[in-house]
Amino acid sequence: MNVAQPIEWTDKGVVMLDQRRLPGEVIRHTYADYRDVAAAIKDMVIRGAPAIGVAAAMGVALGVERSKARTLEELRAEFLSICQTIAGTRPTAVDLFWAVERMSRSFEQLAAANTPLDALRRAMVEEARAIHAEKKAIDEAIGCFGAELMPATGQVMTQCNAGALATAGIGTALGVIRVAVEQGHKLRVLVPETRPYLQGARLTAWELREGGIPLTLITDNMVGHFMKTGSVAAVVVGADRIAANGDTANKIGTYQIAVLAHEHGVPFYVAAPVSTFDLTISSGEQIPIEERSADEVTHLCGVRIAPDVTVANPAFDVTPARLVSAIICERGVARAPYVESLRRLAGSK
Repeated sequence: MNVAQPIEWTDKGVVMLDQRRLPGEVIRHTYADYRDVAAAIKDMVIRGAPAIGVAAAMGVALGVERSKARTLEELRAEFLSICQTIAGTRPTAVDLFWAVERMSRSFEQLAAANTPLDALRRAMVEEARAIHAEKKAIDEAIGCFGAELMPATGQVMTQCNAGALATAGIGTALGVIRVAVEQGHKLRVLVPETRPYLQGARLTAWELREGGIPLTLITDNMVGHFMKTGSVAAVVVGADRIAANGDTANKIGTYQIAVLAHEHGVPFYVAAPVSTFDLTISSGEQIPIEERSADEVTHLCGVRIAPDVTVANPAFDVTPARLVSAIICERGVARAPYVESLRRLAGSK
């Protein structure tokens, strides 16, 4: 599969494809300090829940590897600051916190075993690289389960970017589409632009074109028209956090697409890894919603397009479980009642 690689671990540091510059420029940055990795996550050099998780793990590993601590006690004190810095970047995507927690568990296990510092540093790097490799395998599995739900022919709609750029694999929602196309499904993808950050127009359209998958780019306010005219056979989106009851947080605009899909009898699927499940919260009402800069709404490519007025810019919305036809993860397909099916899949090996 011809897919972009948004992040890579190298001897020089963490290399990220700057997604803010796409599609006009393909630029990669190398970060040799964990604080710079944290800034890259916050500033959306890298975005998408699974990819943020990979970046978080690599940021923690980088902090440990480059630490000047000479004793385990010194490193342990510094490690807490490293984790707090990475965890404080973006609040909604649970993969970030999952990755930091996993790296923390690994650190504590190594410390408890009195692992020499050099070996501990190497082990933390390997743990981050293992998370990256696992994310790639997870995407492949999600794609295989999800492809079975895609129509044999017709148009499918997605929202934002849940492709390779967002996951460090083949993508979740776009991974489903990619695998379906490879299996012979004749699909065309309807891509809403996804204002205000234009992830659909800039990133998803770019990925699909690079992968040779037919697409049609539309503005966000065209979604209802295409649903009504009967030209959408299915919707498949990614997720940043899924509550225990199946309520799903995804990029702003997802909820209105789900409402329209329900109104017009179009199946609405969510494709996301188990690490996106947050079974500690009972519903989507408990999911924190990131509020981003007003400039993203009032400006376009650095040019002001609106007067100086009050602006709301929530980055995500929550789709209630009753509008979700199925949730596709690497362990299978969950259907309502999600309280039961998500817990079962989360607990399976």
